Amino acid sequence: MLKSFKLRNLDVFPNTILSPMDGVTDAPFRRLCRVLSGNRMGLLVSEFVPTDGDAVFCLDGHKQLKFFPEERPFGVQIFGRFPDKMAAAAKKIAENLHPEFIEVNAGCPAPKVAGKGSGSGLLRDLPRLQEILHDVRAALDTCEQNIPLTLKCRIGWDDQSINVMETLAIAEGEGVEMLTVHGRTRLQGYNGLANWEWIGKVAAAAKIPVIGNGDVNSVATARERLETYGVSGVSIGRGAMHNPWIFGQIADAWEGKPEHQITAEEALDVFPLYYKFKLEDGSTELGALGRLKQLAARLCKGFDDPELQVRQALLTAQTPQEFFERLEVLRNGVVKSMCYDPNRLVNLNGAKETELRFGDQFAGR
Repeated sequence: MLKSFKLRNLDVFPNTILSPMDGVTDAPFRRLCRVLSGNRMGLLVSEFVPTDGDAVFCLDGHKQLKFFPEERPFGVQIFGRFPDKMAAAAKKIAENLHPEFIEVNAGCPAPKVAGKGSGSGLLRDLPRLQEILHDVRAALDTCEQNIPLTLKCRIGWDDQSINVMETLAIAEGEGVEMLTVHGRTRLQGYNGLANWEWIGKVAAAAKIPVIGNGDVNSVATARERLETYGVSGVSIGRGAMHNPWIFGQIADAWEGKPEHQITAEEALDVFPLYYKFKLEDGSTELGALGRLKQLAARLCKGFDDPELQVRQALLTAQTPQEFFERLEVLRNGVVKSMCYDPNRLVNLNGAKETELRFGDQFAGR
């Protein structure tokens, strides 16, 4: 089983990536995961950066481009449907921000993205995707600091038009150096289970590293995906929202270290650290409180707390001061007798999935 992979000259260990998720994986969340992993996260990627809206791409107009030195090795993911704009944005980002790689997004299923022909909408127009990859690679080749181009895609638009093998061929032909495959179709959205059989087929055929994405929520799942499907690594999205320790847990396992049991007190320690990172990123106190509650809604499921005392106390706080006062009361009170287990959060979709389901939420688009 692979425990690392190479992206050009970069050794990536552990072979994990935090999947970009709009409105979630901003710099504070990425830094939180980095700290909790003991600085062993593989690769970090920005939230996706739009390129279509600007007449001339402006770095200052995109908060998604902000990252901190400790986040390296770091990649910037861009999306759009116009090859010239994608290329111009990639060149400007590479020359000014010097990320370790640039990634093209052909995976986002959101109607406002895919419905306009970008993101996973490109899977319905592979010649356009090829032109984008060609032009972005050509633009990066003109930069003084030549960096890798990577691609993130889904397996296809819907179950009747799975074309991920064609996407792989185009990517390799245009100089893409790593392909991350989310094992769902665009029509599927985030419903059902990811189809890892298709991810495995891509990995078996590829000459470049293939990263599998979809439903990785534990060390055991990561190991099983790597051993069964021959991928070079795994990309973790919603699993990290439920368990931001997961990257460190995987690194510990790959290094042969004993499993670290997260205590209830350690789980509470996440919140002041995350709040600090939010303020350092320029968030208002109330804005940071909203993100604390977003995280609390997920992490609180890990407590053996049938009466939901921790969840209720944190989610009903009206100010940051009240949130942290309640946090201290919990720490000195009921939490002392509680256990914490992020494996209680294995179900990412809210209901047990036993088969692939294809929804109709995007019908007609």
